[in-house]
Amino acid sequence: MRIVVSTPTGQVGARVVSRLHRAGERPVLLVRDPDRLTSEVRARSEVVVADLADADAVVAATAGADALHWVVPSTGDDPLAAYDAFGAVGATAVRTNRVPRVVLQSSVGAEARGGFGEIDGLGRVEEHLDGTGASVTHLRCGYFFSNVLMDLEALRSGVVATQLPVEQRIPWVAPDDVADVAALRLLSTAWSGRTTQGVLGPEDLSAGDVARTLSELTGREVRAAQVPDEVVAAQLRSFGVPEPRVDAIVGMAQGFRTAFVPEDPRDDVSTTPTTFRAWASQELVPLLAAG
Repeated sequence: MRIVVSTPTGQVGARVVSRLHRAGERPVLLVRDPDRLTSEVRARSEVVVADLADADAVVAATAGADALHWVVPSTGDDPLAAYDAFGAVGATAVRTNRVPRVVLQSSVGAEARGGFGEIDGLGRVEEHLDGTGASVTHLRCGYFFSNVLMDLEALRSGVVATQLPVEQRIPWVAPDDVADVAALRLLSTAWSGRTTQGVLGPEDLSAGDVARTLSELTGREVRAAQVPDEVVAAQLRSFGVPEPRVDAIVGMAQGFRTAFVPEDPRDDVSTTPTTFRAWASQELVPLLAAG
């Protein structure tokens, strides 16, 4: 089976590659910098140097593909425009090569098709791929556990910062679990048509839940604090972040603060096993201790 993987050095993409290797597959890896791949990964894969924004390169790399794992990187001064462009490239490759199956790494909130900031870009990618006629599964993923690693300074000071009300619960998920679901979908030929699948972690969590778990794990008091949108926006501007990206980042939380109900319900398929406690014990607590 010829399976093409974009962003194979990303936190999900790299894990997808390892799972495909374990299944005996030799995936095609689309990568800008092959030096970021280990020698072992290169030996077990077909490596193609390609920029995902280069339609000709992506079309050439996906020729003869049986399945495509499409992950759109968050990039550019205007992330929504970037998502739209990457979605168009992916759709062009799928349509040109008649790629039969596509697995997109999307997000809870993309189904709203508006009002969710940067996630709206993933909704646009979904629309591009839906228009190809291929069988497409949109993985509607929850909030990645690993996102908390972007705010280690605040965590070390005992604060879990959030734009949501501190006890508002949303799906949280481990990147490993997302990779498991993506790899299984890529390897399976039992599905067809346009489908969505929630990848929602074992339970919905609030920032308060996360803070209480970290307090128990570290033996130090950790509290959750809601940060107003305007404060987050001002901080981003102080770092030189362009206004379209500021709007995209701040807008994600605004969408979740509405009465939004995810299209994909929590059930046996969408519920994944890794708990935040287990992930934090292995990935986060050692970093907090080192600080």
